[in-house]
Amino acid sequence: MKKTIIVMPVANEEATIGVALNEILALGYDNLYIYPVMDIFSKDNTQKIIEEYEEKTDKVKLIFYEESYGVISCYLEGFRQALADGADQIIEMDGGGSHLPSELPQFLEKLEEGYECVWGSRFVKGGGISNHPLYRRILSSGGTVLANVVLGTRLKDMTSGFEGFQRHVLENMDLDKFLSRGHMYQTEMRYYCRNYHTVEVPIHYVGSESSFRMKSVTEALRILFKLKKNEKNVMYKGILDVC
Repeated sequence: MKKTIIVMPVANEEATIGVALNEILALGYDNLYIYPVMDIFSKDNTQKIIEEYEEKTDKVKLIFYEESYGVISCYLEGFRQALADGADQIIEMDGGGSHLPSELPQFLEKLEEGYECVWGSRFVKGGGISNHPLYRRILSSGGTVLANVVLGTRLKDMTSGFEGFQRHVLENMDLDKFLSRGHMYQTEMRYYCRNYHTVEVPIHYVGSESSFRMKSVTEALRILFKLKKNEKNVMYKGILDVC
């Protein structure tokens, strides 16, 4: 298997991070590494737990990102670090238990088959959601329908944060030019990658008690209608020319 790095933003995950790391390491892939990305907003023992794993294995590397403005900036900084460390493939997943490590093999298999992007999908056959209120499910499914209409995409899930990339996909982006600082980031990424060779795989999303703010919805709608114009800022010219 090619060198693959999992980018995993974490904050106040002391109850779940050990379980996630153990389950990923137990998969037994020799060339699979985990980069938890932490910022100053984490106040519990998450950092200490990760550092204990660092001492035991070279498969875990803590990235402390002081300049973070939230989870999306941690994803992007993790991508930069993974590229700098020679990753051939990069997987993005949650460290708080929402994404299941047991579903990682299908991402790795599709990347090894040559797909350039692998999208985790809750809405394809075999996928699902648990422990998530109905209104959040409606927002996710409705957001996908709206995004497909506005952007001309055809994915079953435009808002999932479990995804994998070949190295060149992220190299061909200016990660500093993404508009989204919240949940809309997942849709933004899928839109920019729509012309690559992609596939959706089923995932089972485990919900949390995260709070809902109407401001997040209005911000997402504002960004949605700016993505087409912003694409030229994110995608390097050579990629746009072939799309």
